[in-house]
Amino acid sequence: MRLAPLAPAAGWALLTLLGCALFVRLGAWQWQRWVQSDAAWTRFARGAAALQPLGARAVDDATLYQRVSVTGRFDGRHQFLLDNLSYRGQPGYEVLTPFTRATGAVLLIDRGWVPFTGSRARLPDVALAGEESLTVSGRIAELPRAGLASGRAAPNPRDPWPKVTSFPAASELAQALGAPLPERILLLDPGAPQGYVRDWQPPGMAPLRHLSYAIQWWCFAALALIVWGVLGVRRARTAGRRAVKPGTP
Repeated sequence: MRLAPLAPAAGWALLTLLGCALFVRLGAWQWQRWVQSDAAWTRFARGAAALQPLGARAVDDATLYQRVSVTGRFDGRHQFLLDNLSYRGQPGYEVLTPFTRATGAVLLIDRGWVPFTGSRARLPDVALAGEESLTVSGRIAELPRAGLASGRAAPNPRDPWPKVTSFPAASELAQALGAPLPERILLLDPGAPQGYVRDWQPPGMAPLRHLSYAIQWWCFAALALIVWGVLGVRRARTAGRRAVKPGTP
């Protein structure tokens, strides 16, 4: 008869252990994200240390986030507007402009962010003043990737230029443009002309946010154990009092 109260206690113990295991696992996942994010932000900071001419090298062969210079011509007639990208909470687009290098290869250059006009039927004016040969500089980067709540949409071949697209693959942009494109793009330097808002940062959250989330999950695990222990002590004391009969010295 005295074994009956153990069932709830065993159930709470199992639930607490499962919760702790989940919290520890989530903390370890955020810790790994912190390590990866910290490495990416470190590479991003080091990439600005020196400007290197790209020369005849392929963009995909260059170091990620390395700052390079490249000579060629902008193609202002065939541009892409990357949709679902916000800046400081305001919706807008990032402008991808083809850049024909002196070698003949085509590179996509992100000229920065422009705000949403308020209507999908009225796109922002991203026209270029001219298409003369020039040398531009920027960082080697990857195309933006979709988050959990963001959808993907390849550029529609029937749409006029500039074509609106959402988190496309390089192959989809190449098909719409009708020319081969590398996987990586160039983020135009903030001080370069013919650009828009360019507050470049590595993708994803800042490293310290991942670290804080890891510590938070581990604190939840410790808190669950503490609460379970305190409740266990209270249950034991309550059971002890009930076991003492009235009149027992």
